[in-house]
Amino acid sequence: MGTVFTIDVRAPVAAASAAASVVDEVAAWLHHVDATFSTYRPDSVVSELAAGRVKPADCPAEVTDVLAACERYRATTDGYFDCRYAGRFDPSGYVKGWAIEQASKLLEQRGAVNHCVNGGGDVQCAGNPEPGQQWTVGIVDPHDRSRVLATVSGERLAVATSGPAERGGHIVDPHSGDRPTAWSSITVVGTRLAEVDVFATAAVAMGPLAAGWLRKHGLRALLVRPDGSVIITP
Repeated sequence: MGTVFTIDVRAPVAAASAAASVVDEVAAWLHHVDATFSTYRPDSVVSELAAGRVKPADCPAEVTDVLAACERYRATTDGYFDCRYAGRFDPSGYVKGWAIEQASKLLEQRGAVNHCVNGGGDVQCAGNPEPGQQWTVGIVDPHDRSRVLATVSGERLAVATSGPAERGGHIVDPHSGDRPTAWSSITVVGTRLAEVDVFATAAVAMGPLAAGWLRKHGLRALLVRPDGSVIITP
């Protein structure tokens, strides 16, 4: 998927070999997602679908599930999250967070209940890193990568950050076609990474409307302006 993944599994796991085996299984799943959903691979199902060589009804169930989720989130975000913007089909804004969340579920199903999966800075945690402790995730200052602006903690914790700091102005307001510049980064915190990843991306696309929209929907978020000032929702 063009980024680095870290899979951190903590005890108890039946044996070291079992932990290695489940991590291998998760890695295989992520490679499968890349092969299925990559917009850069002409032989992927998504590329075939975008080119009209296959129909949605002919796609694997996981592809139709992703398409349905993208449509739900398009409605939920007032159209600011749109995988079909300008006639180009690209569900990548949903797929990475969904893939990480599914990897977390796979770890739990295999008995690795205490774990953290980090895909390019988007994080899904479950269980505990050590007995009596919660996972803690730092939110980095987009203007100074050596500085942590805030931390969030929890046992089932999802943290997603979007904005131009890492990849430049790649997010487009689908209503205007503009590339919003109101925020250097927006981080949304919840329990499901697929969802908070979508909301972070949509909020950046909203530009100045983002803070009000996030508050209206009761979302935990940290927004950083280009001047370095910060808004934290209640």
